[in-house]
Amino acid sequence: MSAASRESTAAPSELPFFAALGILSGVYVLLIAAMLVAQASFTSPGHLWEALATPEIQYAIKLSLISCTLTTILSLWVGTALGYLMSRYEFRGKALIDAIIDVPIVLPPLVIGLALLILFQTAPLRWFEDNIMNVTFAIPSVIIAQFAVACAFAVRTMRVTFDQISPREEAVALTLGCSRAQAFWRVVLPDARRGLLAAATLAWARALGEFGPILVFSGATRMRTEVLPTTVYLELSIGNIEAAVAVSLLMVLAAVTVLVILRYAGADASLAKAPKP
Repeated sequence: MSAASRESTAAPSELPFFAALGILSGVYVLLIAAMLVAQASFTSPGHLWEALATPEIQYAIKLSLISCTLTTILSLWVGTALGYLMSRYEFRGKALIDAIIDVPIVLPPLVIGLALLILFQTAPLRWFEDNIMNVTFAIPSVIIAQFAVACAFAVRTMRVTFDQISPREEAVALTLGCSRAQAFWRVVLPDARRGLLAAATLAWARALGEFGPILVFSGATRMRTEVLPTTVYLELSIGNIEAAVAVSLLMVLAAVTVLVILRYAGADASLAKAPKP
């Protein structure tokens, strides 16, 4: 028997390994696909448009778009600043700050809402609400609840982005007479534009899907603090399944759009980093 034939008979078949991988992976993929198909087939286009035409849902759509956009702008400002500091500098207490940033990501959403509610009952913020502007159970609380969670994702995204940008170009700009701020705005930030797009998209999507903190801190009041996730909750609570499904499909469409943008940003970033032939 030749050496090649002995090796072919001795080598175990790889089919069971790949079959196991395919089965385990396929179960989850099929589950997600089945969920989306079941939800889409539950209602008709007529019921969908009828639900979306109601004043309550239109108000929720409007408030969601406004609050998520404001949350994204705030998250980008904070995320860019904090991500840059965490990426470029070493300082005392950095590990603690790094852990604190992850708190909104790992905490249950209801706990975050409860913490915000208690925070705004403390004396200084209570005075602010009584004398300047009402926050709790009002529209500002929606933005604060969304920002508390979404900003953590923006910070993480921007830190990874700045980690991938070599500090050499920034150092060269400093030697050519630029200040630290000028080097940041003219050199670092343009190189981070794909990360900014990814951070903005993630923050906006996370804000759109936020439910627990808003429910506790803002309430679920019709035509006041109602956003799309709380609309689903309110419609389910009164048994209006069609309206709940319509809003859910709208959020699924937004999620798919976010994923497409993220894939586009990631693909462009990969092409930009690819070596030139």
